[in-house]
Amino acid sequence: MKSLYNFCAGPAMVPPEVKERLREDLIDWQGLGRSILEVSHRTAAFGELFERTRANLHALLDLGEDYTILLLQGGASGQFAMLPYNFLRQGSATDYVVRGYWAEKAAQQAARVGRVRTLAAPGDWDERAVYAHVTTNETIAGTALPEDFPQPPVPLCADMSSDILSAPRDYRRYALFYAGAQKNLGVAGLAVVVAEKEFLSHARRNLPACFCYLEHSRAEGLYHTPNTFAIDALYHTTEWMREQGLETIFARNERKAAKLYAELDRSGFWRPLAPKAERSRTNITFRLPTAALEAEFLAKAEEAGLVALKGHRALGGVRASLYNAFPEAGVEALVDFMRSFEQTHG
Repeated sequence: MKSLYNFCAGPAMVPPEVKERLREDLIDWQGLGRSILEVSHRTAAFGELFERTRANLHALLDLGEDYTILLLQGGASGQFAMLPYNFLRQGSATDYVVRGYWAEKAAQQAARVGRVRTLAAPGDWDERAVYAHVTTNETIAGTALPEDFPQPPVPLCADMSSDILSAPRDYRRYALFYAGAQKNLGVAGLAVVVAEKEFLSHARRNLPACFCYLEHSRAEGLYHTPNTFAIDALYHTTEWMREQGLETIFARNERKAAKLYAELDRSGFWRPLAPKAERSRTNITFRLPTAALEAEFLAKAEEAGLVALKGHRALGGVRASLYNAFPEAGVEALVDFMRSFEQTHG
């Protein structure tokens, strides 16, 4: 297999140890003579896997029994709609902090249900809002929300798809948060939804069951056939995270980002896009002096085994996504390539 480093913003790199375990599960899961793709979600064996996965998340997120975890289909985009449909009612309103592409997408979905007040930054919260919503990391712009932003006087909800469990965070600040799994938690096709039980009790009940948080909670997250493979991947990923240790992962992520930003700041050839105070650790965006140089840089990088560095179509440029599974050696390889490219074209 060709050696390469995958900088994709999602679906992102999966830890090699997790891929090995998944390969085994695709052939014979737990010695049952069946693939994980063929196992019923109603079997006792899968029920045990499901609960171990949720227990791993509870431990990693440092949550108590006052929180419940749902493993739902539809990714984070599905949660853009489910959250407001479950909590907004006629005449009610909510605050959305909009600082990028994905926050705007989330606010647009909420506006289909109730009144949405958009804020450029956290603060100046409306005490009458049903909830306040933030996007902790914007993958396209490469910006992150500072952890010390002002707490709203209403339940706080968040899209954490890009940075969940990638750095220290007090998850108890949030009444509900969600994340698509394909960046730090495994593979596409799954959304992890974590909700405070008291907040969840205020959700609407008169919704189609498949879109009702309370129905999913009542059925212990197994209202419908779940994505068994994605849940298996989530289980192995959370096991890997516990084996690695969160402090080790967090420190490695800090080093990876620091190395790349140091190179970007070293000369004027590279043009980082995010303001220094808002720089993301997980998605680092930059441009080169010309579009032609960017195209050549991306093509040469691909040849060198540094793949999926092209920026999002909405912004262009270059984007390096450094999620938990991305190895430190990949950043070092990118920095070496950047220095060589600058020497030739600078």
